[in-house]
Amino acid sequence: MGVTAPGNAFSFQLAFVPGVTPGKWARTWSERLPQVRLELVPIDVAACADAIRDGRIQMAITRLPDALDHHDPGPHHTIELYQETTVVVVPKDHVFTAVDEIGIDDLADEQLLWPLDEPLVVGQRPGTAVEHRPQTTSDAIELVAAGTGLLLVPQSLARLHHRKDLAYRPVTDAPTGSVGLLWPAPTSELAEEFIGIVRGRKATSSRSQSEPAPKRSAKEKVAAKRASREAAGKTPGKGPRKPRR
Repeated sequence: MGVTAPGNAFSFQLAFVPGVTPGKWARTWSERLPQVRLELVPIDVAACADAIRDGRIQMAITRLPDALDHHDPGPHHTIELYQETTVVVVPKDHVFTAVDEIGIDDLADEQLLWPLDEPLVVGQRPGTAVEHRPQTTSDAIELVAAGTGLLLVPQSLARLHHRKDLAYRPVTDAPTGSVGLLWPAPTSELAEEFIGIVRGRKATSSRSQSEPAPKRSAKEKVAAKRASREAAGKTPGKGPRKPRR
């Protein structure tokens, strides 16, 4: 049975942060719920909590717990979807391009940029921080190209901001970022439907199938037992008949 949009909710506003690609899930949504338009809303990580609290979006695919560090979304739920590989973005002629991957200690002598939008939260920052903090990751990418410093970001953002004059390499032991779902509590029917999609639940499945069956009354149990015996060709209180000679 398909989901019916409650009230006038004929659309579902799904926000997504830079580097996240919700296209596959959006296609599945359009196949399963053609009567409910899925509106994809680009958003910055720092704006997710406010948008959830104010009701401007119904769910966000965002970086956690980063999105919760900026503002309070109010009553909410989260689910972690996957961990992102951390990479360092460097000029194309940098010595790091000669190897396939580096360790966090290899950054000890490097100048690093830390943009204010903080796409990656690092407790103990390696190397020396560049005094100027760019406003966004995009601004920081420009400064890497200008030779100002290097940049640690989730790999999806390095791909998003790819340039011919830059390269990136995985940092094997660096902190990683988490991408997940953020949505307000209580969970709406449409939010539950999207959660099922990202978790790979089939269209024919139902959450109710995993819920415990309601307890039956004594009368119902007796009736069920009687029906079972009759189906097996038995009559309550009587044993099997002896064959006639």
